[in-house]
Amino acid sequence: MIEDLATLMQSTRDLLWVGFIVFLRVGGTMAVMPAFGEMMVPTRVKLGLTFAFTLIVMPGALPFVNAPDTSLPVAVWMFAEIVIGLFIGLMLRLFVLCLQIAGTIAAQSTSLSQLFGGTTGEPQPAVGELLVLAGLAIAVHLGLHVKVTEIFLGSYQALPPGAFPDADLFRQWGLGGISRAFALGFSIAAPFVIAGLIYNVALGAINRAMPQLMVSMIGAPAQTLGGLALLMIALPTGLLVWNDAFDAFLANPFEVLR
Repeated sequence: MIEDLATLMQSTRDLLWVGFIVFLRVGGTMAVMPAFGEMMVPTRVKLGLTFAFTLIVMPGALPFVNAPDTSLPVAVWMFAEIVIGLFIGLMLRLFVLCLQIAGTIAAQSTSLSQLFGGTTGEPQPAVGELLVLAGLAIAVHLGLHVKVTEIFLGSYQALPPGAFPDADLFRQWGLGGISRAFALGFSIAAPFVIAGLIYNVALGAINRAMPQLMVSMIGAPAQTLGGLALLMIALPTGLLVWNDAFDAFLANPFEVLR
């Protein structure tokens, strides 16, 4: 009886340790992850989601997380898990950044930059707010929670616990993500940039041909109306391009680390 109780206590301790280590990585990701980690989501909801993801990931992470027999001190090991989780979340957050970049470029190109929204940390054009909310809604509807769970499980193979991550690999991973975010954001906003350039060139030609015409009085409302019409036409295609790139990253997020 005593031996059985001791075995049960040892198993419970090991299970709690595994759960704690998984919770650190999942919690670091959940703090900055798109959709689930947004500022508009209450902290208690984030904590509940972190516990839920921890319970889901624990069985798959069990072979990689054992008792703390590692060359690293336990405190450093726990800190490394938080760093890994935060970096995974930041790599996912870059796809939200690319929508904000696209919204800023589109708003500047169509004179809609004076309209501000504020559910994110800093003010941004309403076009960017619309892109972010629409992109997050599409991602969640298409199973973001399942794909994130697969990322957590795959992270224990690419970044095993008990070892501090390689800074050079993280540098390559981060630079690739940043360059991809800016390229994707400009690609989504390219129709607005091209339309704005053509419109301003045409407006300048009209102003030279008819100096007495109040071009600014006519051009500004027409530019805003054209920007809204172009937004209605180009927004669905831009979101499809963004979602395809996001899915491609979620399918193989640790390619650089292998």
